[in-house]
Amino acid sequence: MGILSFKERQFYMDGVPYQIRSGAMHYFRIPREYWYDRLLKLKECGLNTVETYMPWNLHEPREGELDFSGMLDFEAYIETARALSLNVILRPGPYICAEWDMGGLPSWLLSYEGISLRCNDSLFLSKVRSYFSRLLPMIRPHLSTNGGNIIMLQVENEYGSYGNDKDYLCAVLDIYKEQGMDCLLFTSDGPTYTMMSGGSIEGIPATGNFGSRPGENFEFMRRLRPDEPSMCCEYWCGWFDHWGEEHHVRPFEEVSSDIREFMELGASFNIYMFHGGTNFGFTSGANYDGKYQPTVTSYDYNAPLNENGDRTPLYYAIRETLGEFGVCLPELTGEEKPKRSYGKVKLSERAYLFDNLEALTLPVFSPEPRFMEDLGQSSGYILYSSTFNGPSDGWELHFDSVHDRAITFVNGEKRCVCERWRPESLRDTHTGVYLESGISASVQILCENMGRVNYGHKIKDKKGIGGVREGNRYHFGWDIYPLPMTDLSGLCFTEAEDAPAESPVFLRGSFVIEDEPCDTFAHLHGFTKGIVFVNGINIGRYFNTAGPQKSLYVPAPFLRRGENEITVFESDKTESIEIELSHIHCLG
Repeated sequence: MGILSFKERQFYMDGVPYQIRSGAMHYFRIPREYWYDRLLKLKECGLNTVETYMPWNLHEPREGELDFSGMLDFEAYIETARALSLNVILRPGPYICAEWDMGGLPSWLLSYEGISLRCNDSLFLSKVRSYFSRLLPMIRPHLSTNGGNIIMLQVENEYGSYGNDKDYLCAVLDIYKEQGMDCLLFTSDGPTYTMMSGGSIEGIPATGNFGSRPGENFEFMRRLRPDEPSMCCEYWCGWFDHWGEEHHVRPFEEVSSDIREFMELGASFNIYMFHGGTNFGFTSGANYDGKYQPTVTSYDYNAPLNENGDRTPLYYAIRETLGEFGVCLPELTGEEKPKRSYGKVKLSERAYLFDNLEALTLPVFSPEPRFMEDLGQSSGYILYSSTFNGPSDGWELHFDSVHDRAITFVNGEKRCVCERWRPESLRDTHTGVYLESGISASVQILCENMGRVNYGHKIKDKKGIGGVREGNRYHFGWDIYPLPMTDLSGLCFTEAEDAPAESPVFLRGSFVIEDEPCDTFAHLHGFTKGIVFVNGINIGRYFNTAGPQKSLYVPAPFLRRGENEITVFESDKTESIEIELSHIHCLG
């Protein structure tokens, strides 16, 4: 593989003028067994490079414990790209955005009182240095300067959208240099004065992120960086979805027109996303633009390869456009993965959450409610339980804050749902729950972490309930149950034939695959909100009453020949004990 450099407005590969035609595909959003298929299709579209972020929070889920196994084996991903003669653009962070929980920063950072993120804060930088001192030596052998296929490394990510601390950027750059990251380094920001001035580093080429008008944006960037190559590091061919919004689509003619303009300008580009994949488990993030906006499980992104890796009309439009400019197009050999409808699966076993708390977790006593991060919990749910002793005046319950969705039960009866994204939650949160005067009441509050904010000034986003009051009087004395939902083996299931009571419940069933498993999609008709496990793997959230996404992708590698187990955690209410596995996906 060659070494990338630049002079004035031109990239060179081993001294020969070179255009980067890249597509973004994140290894951590794609089943490992499908990496080769997706990368092959990227190459056969006419691209020569693949770009990927690296999520710190997955690679170091607990401080000091690194994970590069399975879908996190980035070195195997890079080598798979190398086997297909694809270059790699790597974006290690520490922050990545990516509509990913907390922008890829690990939530355990928030357990350090007073830490300042993404700036020249000595505590934050010490954690970055500790992580990079172990990560970057793994990257080094794959750099083009060492005979590998990584041609570019990004320093931080879209920093000008967040801050302007050049000392911080230079500190990250110094760590790169200390660790021998000697391939071409770069930054990327939106094409505005504020973003590019805040996020760029003198002597390091700056690239732009945008979704339209390439010529106009490059003309602006040349005013600030007149002697650098024109490159769009993120050309947004689509967009991501939030719960409660419409599914984003974009005419493929618009995208192919922009690709044509890139080619006419001789500019380099990276299609974001070329294949989006899936926010499996609890990995999706959220935005905050006047209100909290959680991201759905699917990261389809209207990409040339859809969520399950099939070519879309956009794929063929891009390929045809590149062919018009003399790009050598390989024969299409990558095959679409077969889909299968496995029919309805009866979930005939149930385990109510409140009956199984001790099997799932150990309670922590605290005078006041505490956030997940203060208890060492990263994701999932958290339950607050207490007794309000009477007599009382029947005042309304209030929460100081709800991050992000809280269901309140009084004496086992569901009384209200508070959601952070609703207008009333921007103020003091009223529950509409009044405790009866003269009696004692058992109160449970089940709070769900819907994803930490991944972009902007709200990324210090602790999860849980902040203060519970009866009227203006705080209530103290809580048993807190962390519920990360990582181990369900202790649940005690019983047989059931009808729909469960309106209480948080686990439902379990199984089905048999007699031949080689195929991709399928889980539809939860009659269910409200929760998560789905397939053979112990958390495939993500569903939220049928909000939409737009109405089904969950179940990749064939998560299935097996013979018996397969499905467990659903329904937090609200279901009118059904059956789910359907169909060959049809519904994103809204």
